[in-house]
Amino acid sequence: MPDRSPLAGASRSWATSVWGLFVANALSSRLTAEARCGGVRRVQEHARGVALAPPAAVGPTGTRGTTVAFWPDAEIFETTRCSFAVLAERFRQVAFLNRGLEISLTDERPAGGARKVRFRFPEGVRDFVAALHAETDAALEPDVIAFEREDPRMAGTREVALMWGGSREERLRSFANSRFTREGGMHVDGFHDGVAAAVAAWARSRALLTPQDASPGADRIGEGLTAVVSVKLDRPEFLGPIRGWLGGAEVRACVGEAVREHLGAWFEERPDRAAAIVDRIIRDRHRE
Repeated sequence: MPDRSPLAGASRSWATSVWGLFVANALSSRLTAEARCGGVRRVQEHARGVALAPPAAVGPTGTRGTTVAFWPDAEIFETTRCSFAVLAERFRQVAFLNRGLEISLTDERPAGGARKVRFRFPEGVRDFVAALHAETDAALEPDVIAFEREDPRMAGTREVALMWGGSREERLRSFANSRFTREGGMHVDGFHDGVAAAVAAWARSRALLTPQDASPGADRIGEGLTAVVSVKLDRPEFLGPIRGWLGGAEVRACVGEAVREHLGAWFEERPDRAAAIVDRIIRDRHRE
């Protein structure tokens, strides 16, 4: 069988740098991948997903990084014209999800001159939540709650940022390995579990809820909440017809535990802000 992988004959560092190219490679009439690592520049050429030769060292280099050039296959796509706006939004999203990563996009097609955008967000998902909240045209609340933790039980990391604002809707974006999980998944369920547990625990400690009262539901906790939940996993379990839902019971448990602990600690450190948030949730609950 023909070798359709850009990894054939490659070193581990080369394999890591081009691991995400399978789909682009299969959908391109031509693809060139270049990796610069360890003082060596390596190049591999593909045509319609088939490697024309193993990766070849073509000379020395003093830089590090990966460059990929590909031409969408006109026999597969109705159009091969790329949308600058769509690409820019996706690159902006990836930059948010990978703190400190710098991505630039240049469109050399316009006759009046090239268009270029650059994205870099030093605070990662914290900046993402602030940007999502700003889209509501509401005044920016003073506190974005954010944390990142690694957990071997889920073989990955959890990065979460959230804030409550003045709107009545929930704005939540979830991702797994920087991929948008349109249908949600266990990481989203774990996030809701953790927020509900932290809110209920703080409310009961202040006698805002009695032991007999049920905990507020996700609908009440989510009012005015803007959040980003991002997990990066060694072995993600994508489910559903378009693989837009993330599975894994351990992911739910680990995310829920981390959110409950971090948000609970934040409530204890900022009792005035916690009181305003929890009182609104409890007050709205009693109006039902």
